[in-house]
Amino acid sequence: MRPLDDRKLYRIIDANLNRAREGLRVCEDICRFVWDQREGARGFKEIRHRLTVVIMSLDIPKLLESRNIEGDVGKITLDGELRRRDAGDIFYANAQRVKESIRVLEEFAKLKNAPLAKDLKKLRYRIYALEKRVAAAG
Repeated sequence: MRPLDDRKLYRIIDANLNRAREGLRVCEDICRFVWDQREGARGFKEIRHRLTVVIMSLDIPKLLESRNIEGDVGKITLDGELRRRDAGDIFYANAQRVKESIRVLEEFAKLKNAPLAKDLKKLRYRIYALEKRVAAAG
């Protein structure tokens, strides 16, 4: 196997960081504006901000330089992504997106920064717990 060059690594991290933060914001807004769940809104906001702090150990300009929206071969929208029944569906889809994205960040961080990978794993487990509390209250 050939080694992963930094540009591709940072591109993966950039895409998944954006995906995770966007999903966290959607979950936060559903908790806040739709379900009036203060704890859920605060929890997702805290995780979103913590993710930003944790990721600052990386070279942020490299993340932006690696972005290649025009050349992204994975810009595909599946039919299921365009259909949601209610806010619960939106919340669930975004919670899954967040967990998957943070897992990807965690795995690829291992190539550059093992302590960062550990911090991301902790965040992922916080999301599992928060999602369960929000769903139980909803």
